Amino acid sequence: MSTLPAETAAAILPDTIRQLEGAIEASLRGKAEVVRMALVCLLARGHLLIEDVPGVGKTTLAQSLARAVDGSFHRLQFTSDMLPSDVLGVTVWNARTEEFEFKPGPVFANFLLADEINRTTPKTQSALLEAMNEQQVSVEGRTLPLPEPFMVIATQNPAEHHGAYPLPESQLDRFLMRLRIGYPDAESERKIISQSGVHHGETTQCVLSRHELAHLQEAAGRVRVDGVIVDYMLAIVERTRNHENLLLGVSPRGSQALYRAVQALAVLSGRSYALPDDVKMLAPKVLAHRVVAASRSPIAPKRGAFGAMASERIIEEILAQVDVPL
Repeated sequence: MSTLPAETAAAILPDTIRQLEGAIEASLRGKAEVVRMALVCLLARGHLLIEDVPGVGKTTLAQSLARAVDGSFHRLQFTSDMLPSDVLGVTVWNARTEEFEFKPGPVFANFLLADEINRTTPKTQSALLEAMNEQQVSVEGRTLPLPEPFMVIATQNPAEHHGAYPLPESQLDRFLMRLRIGYPDAESERKIISQSGVHHGETTQCVLSRHELAHLQEAAGRVRVDGVIVDYMLAIVERTRNHENLLLGVSPRGSQALYRAVQALAVLSGRSYALPDDVKMLAPKVLAHRVVAASRSPIAPKRGAFGAMASERIIEEILAQVDVPL
């Protein structure tokens, strides 16, 4: 496959990428920033965790992403009685051929919507760990590759909801970014209810082929990130590891995730180089779900509806303390 330089990728933004954003925004109305952050996750070859109440467009966003880039899509509703084989697939006996055959599970798709992932048991949650980290699965002694691109978009109910199993830190660390969609503004909601018979995610236009998407992902990986910006990111990460109100700081995987996200945002912004502002914008979304606030923290009791407010506020506090490179 031929490669596409970062400068060339940036040059096509006025056409292809804006069309891509517009196609998804037409389905998820009034959420331009959410759409852009989801595309950052896609170009960075990452996975997305959406934490919000039901009915605000989480499924619509996942479907729209898949349709906009001509990707295969599977939606898997996680429940308390689900087994790992329901995710990965199962081997069955074929009486006609007198052989065992592997029936691939929903994970063998370009985009997997893991809906309400925290409603299933930790054993089933862990079935996705290898897939998310290595883009492959191991089934009955065999290692099977997953399609390219591969992206898990998981939705999570608030911890206060009945029947929720909190995701372990090891699983959270596999998600490049955590987002909350939130309620739409009044004008956007007016348009939504006026088209209540339309399933918006199913009407999204295909704008980009998977081949073109692969070019953009490669270009994102070649975006120039100056050493001073890398030092800035590492200073933020190091502060999380020594912060008095954090029990767990950001891992090296988190540092890599922030670096890749910064590169992807640069491409989406029409640049072949990263800026400090990219780091400031992305750090709370990429790092907050990777840290654990100490119970003695003065803000820990005020964690909000989704158990995320404490960590996000601490990341914002760290950003205010670390000097921004000029």
